[in-house]
Amino acid sequence: MREALFIKKNAQKWNEYQYLQTEDPDQMADRFITLLDDLSYSKTFYPHSKVTRWINSLAVSIYQTIYQNRKQRFSRLITFWKYELPLMFRKHHRMFLYSFLFFALLFTMGVLSCMKDDEFVKGVLGEDYVAMTEENIEKGDPFGVYSSPSRFTMWVQIAFNNIRVGFMMVIGGVLFGICTLYLFFTNSIMVGTFQYMFFAKGLGWQSVLVIWIHGTLEISGMIIEACAGFVLAKSLLFPGTFSRWISFKRGVKDAMKICVSLVPITILAAFLESYITRLSSNAFDRTTNVSLPVPVSISILTVSFLFIVWYFVIYPIRLEKRIKNDPAFAEKVAA
Repeated sequence: MREALFIKKNAQKWNEYQYLQTEDPDQMADRFITLLDDLSYSKTFYPHSKVTRWINSLAVSIYQTIYQNRKQRFSRLITFWKYELPLMFRKHHRMFLYSFLFFALLFTMGVLSCMKDDEFVKGVLGEDYVAMTEENIEKGDPFGVYSSPSRFTMWVQIAFNNIRVGFMMVIGGVLFGICTLYLFFTNSIMVGTFQYMFFAKGLGWQSVLVIWIHGTLEISGMIIEACAGFVLAKSLLFPGTFSRWISFKRGVKDAMKICVSLVPITILAAFLESYITRLSSNAFDRTTNVSLPVPVSISILTVSFLFIVWYFVIYPIRLEKRIKNDPAFAEKVAA
């Protein structure tokens, strides 16, 4: 449609929206939705036109009328975790699957590389770290690395470092995903190498019960952070029907929501590593009598895994289906 015809068909409606304002919330919502449709069409075909700026200003005016004086309740936070985040993450399930498969591939590469070359472990983890671990194994304390004297300091340091790395992985998507890919590659290879090191020493089962108490949440968080970085990169590289700038802003918004949502999970993983993992490791340390029973370790690991699968995979799918099949519920979620 030519721009002149587009304006002719809609100018009267836009003038009415601008000069004949309404206090009816339903009518206001209808106007806002109509303007968004017109704005989407105008930005697609006339991105630099004055009419696009006009429609945008009308939509902004109605939006501010609706929301600028609206009181934010604590329930808004509940709504975010219960509906908004799962539905948003549902849009990126395919990217999440690709990120998981890529991690599995890199993890396997790390294991196979160690099997082919004994020096690969030292190259990835560092000679000092490997030497310290081997010394701990000889002393009968194979997981002594988790026995820092200050639990609180260890918790804060681990949480801060993991949040920093996760944030870098997400923001790395701005560089077309190159930084995200590099961090994800190195950390995934490192996880595979670290796990193999204990299997090679005959401590495979024990290491799973110790490392993955916190590692289930920590590594899951890393995969999701990489997914967020790739979402951001995709918004730049493949904007689709949106302009690149609009697509980028949408990508940043989604990526930041994912990043922020992982902060509590990262803090919890750091807490488990600082306070709980050491108790599990004591079960295989002959020098102490204070340890976490193996069934408890398995329970923590299992609950962590089920939570990730349920909240980030199963629940978003079920929520989306319910919204599609239950109009009343859909209206409740949108309210």
